[in-house]
Amino acid sequence: MILNIDLVSDFVCPWCLLGKARLARAIEQVRATHPELELTINWLPYFLNPDLPAAGAAFRPWLDAKFGSVGAVDEMHARLSEAGAAEGVNFDFERIARLPNTLNAHRLTYRAQSQGQTQVHVNQLAQALFAAHFQEGRDIGDIATLADIAVDCGEDRTEIESYLAGNEDAATVRRLAAGMRKQGIEGVPFFIMNRCIGVSGAQQPAALGAAILQSLRPH
Repeated sequence: MILNIDLVSDFVCPWCLLGKARLARAIEQVRATHPELELTINWLPYFLNPDLPAAGAAFRPWLDAKFGSVGAVDEMHARLSEAGAAEGVNFDFERIARLPNTLNAHRLTYRAQSQGQTQVHVNQLAQALFAAHFQEGRDIGDIATLADIAVDCGEDRTEIESYLAGNEDAATVRRLAAGMRKQGIEGVPFFIMNRCIGVSGAQQPAALGAAILQSLRPH
């Protein structure tokens, strides 16, 4: 049984990190009855804040303006922290000083996938990018920070620094992200199961599991 999941996300989207954890639980549940399942996750880029400057912006002022008030953001963060705790996901919003532009973070995962690196490596890299932003408060728009993250995941520092210093794949990543919006995807995470079933949002594992099973049936 083959399961291909296109996971449309952004590394500064807290619901994407939550959705990733819920997807992992859903896959675990499906594998309990379908141990032969062969899984591939294809990470696709999305820009949650397409108007963000290349240098990023101060985290709270940007969010407070986007959502209308300090209270609205505090309420959202409290809701996310509660939902995350139930999934073993920790959010440390107080540590985040910068809201980064995620073009280069997306370039890293695109590069890993286009080079045919292992699924384990690609997922490790994606998780490290999420963790750096949401749990460690690191600026994942900063090239040196991204290089550190990639090296921790087994990449070669010289190669990564050279890649990030240039523009290779930048146009492709932007085109892919624009394509997601053209397809009508207006929020992330968005999961596309076997190119036939789309699921919007960080749904509960049961809902994601049901979509996976539906996508595995003959169409």
